[in-house]
Amino acid sequence: MSIDATVARVSELAALLTFAPPPAAAPAPAPTQTGAFGAQLAGAMGAATATDAVPAGAAGATPYAAEISAAAARHGVDPNLLTGLIRAESNFDPGATSPAGAQGLTQLMPGTAASLGVTNPLDPVQSIDGGARYLRQQLDRFGNDATKALAAYNAGPGAVERFGGVPPYEETQNYVRRVLGYAQRSIT
Repeated sequence: MSIDATVARVSELAALLTFAPPPAAAPAPAPTQTGAFGAQLAGAMGAATATDAVPAGAAGATPYAAEISAAAARHGVDPNLLTGLIRAESNFDPGATSPAGAQGLTQLMPGTAASLGVTNPLDPVQSIDGGARYLRQQLDRFGNDATKALAAYNAGPGAVERFGGVPPYEETQNYVRRVLGYAQRSIT
């Protein structure tokens, strides 16, 4: 069994042990996705939880939808993937900061933000554009593999290269599942 297969199986088992069962009511069918990205999204849906639901009052309204769509188009990333990333990183709070120093909607570290030309990571437009650009860099680096690109966004590209895929860090594995699940339910 390869390392990627082992990591995937561990993630599946962790999802079974970690997440609550789906709600009793069947959710509306998700839009059909094609290709490898669609398969990754479909697989991630099994890991979604009831607590991952869109907040009340937000039905169909994605904050910063126009900015997300524009940045996604400019950098050639799936707008739903970018929306899922922003939701996981900051839950659409432009003033979000992490104890490690990451800032803004896409939680860019200061050095990463500077390398991307982001002068104010708390500015939603700059943060979204920088996050989309960084995600594109990771997609390019990892052969358009959304799972590896998201793992690199969270844990760093060196960790993904070192482990040949998603690192065996619970936080990163959960992050990848969460973003892919949010992306599946996003409609920007």
